[in-house]
Amino acid sequence: MTVEQRLAQLEDTVRLLADEREITRLVTAYGPLVDSGDADAVAALWTPDGIYDVDGLFMHGRDDIVAMVRSDAHQGLIARGCTHLQGAVHVNVEGDEAIAASHSLLVIAGDKGFRVVRATAHHWRFVRTDAGWKVARRTSRALDGTPDAHRLLNQGVHGTDVGDRNVP
Repeated sequence: MTVEQRLAQLEDTVRLLADEREITRLVTAYGPLVDSGDADAVAALWTPDGIYDVDGLFMHGRDDIVAMVRSDAHQGLIARGCTHLQGAVHVNVEGDEAIAASHSLLVIAGDKGFRVVRATAHHWRFVRTDAGWKVARRTSRALDGTPDAHRLLNQGVHGTDVGDRNVP
């Protein structure tokens, strides 16, 4: 292998690592931002026409995401005490697009401490934009034993897109 080939391979590796890091930081920013009620910053994680599809709540575009964060239901969670704890992210980058899988837990404060009220599977689709990586689509399903959540995780780990349709 020539020096030029080795240098090109090294540059490709560094770019891939930087892309994976940026995407991971994007995913892990979601919890702190949504738990602090920063609606505009949460929405800015998505592309302007991005989709957030979570068990019965379908949001299309940043305005819908802002409305969700500012909703009485979400603000009530924040007031009671909650955390959207994001797990590790498995990222597959292909050029200017990426697919990922992750888990999260919704933990709520109660009279006797904290309790997990939801475990969720996430399938993410990202695109590289002039402003960096953004979420094009996040599809989330409760890990309640139904096959939808398991399929999302499997497709995310294998880098398979779920497409622009509701799961299933």
